[in-house]
Amino acid sequence: VKEIEPALKKQLIISTALMTVGIAIVTWVAVPSSFTIYDFGAQKVVKNWQLFLCVAVGLWAGLIIGFVTEYYTSNAYSPVQDVADSCRTGAATNVIFGLALGYKSVIIPIFAIAISIFVSFSFAAMYGIAVAALGMLSTIATGLAIDAYGPISDNAGGIAEMAGMSRRIRERTDALDAAGNTTAAIGKGFAIGSAALVSLALFGAFVSRAGISTVDVLTPKVFIGLIVGAMLPYWFSA
Repeated sequence: VKEIEPALKKQLIISTALMTVGIAIVTWVAVPSSFTIYDFGAQKVVKNWQLFLCVAVGLWAGLIIGFVTEYYTSNAYSPVQDVADSCRTGAATNVIFGLALGYKSVIIPIFAIAISIFVSFSFAAMYGIAVAALGMLSTIATGLAIDAYGPISDNAGGIAEMAGMSRRIRERTDALDAAGNTTAAIGKGFAIGSAALVSLALFGAFVSRAGISTVDVLTPKVFIGLIVGAMLPYWFSA
């Protein structure tokens, strides 16, 4: 696993760096030096370098989310090792410790998404958030390829076990399977992060088309919608 996961991580880093250079070139060549967008009824002038920063901040926020996901799901790092060690005292301790690590793992991704939202909105309003989501998904080809590696290696391990192959081969497929589980989690991190940005941009488009200037959270209908929306994921998960 120590040899497999760094190779997969390098693919993400290289694709992110190359995509950053490609986005800079496209922004410089294809985007006007300045253009006007509508920010909830008001006009806002956006320069091409500001648009590039919006895309870049979403791109690198996705990479940070991938790194944090790998740290908390890979057996090469301490969180997973600590969860395995907590099994010594029983299943209850293991469940509590695992949930605690899961809750802790969302801290850095939330800050990464929050910073990308703040920066992109400051530069290009809701359009900036939309292109930040596009930037986060710009390396989706590499992410999907790495994500597909997980079930492929899992099936290879199942075939090796059913075929009665040697223990050495089974150890190799187990290492591939362990790395595949981590890569599957990284793919989910990209999907969740981009979904948060896209949902915010979609909400901005709805507000703009509806002609709503402000949303008062203290209004009972709005507050009811917030708490019901927060409840829905638990309902679906149950």
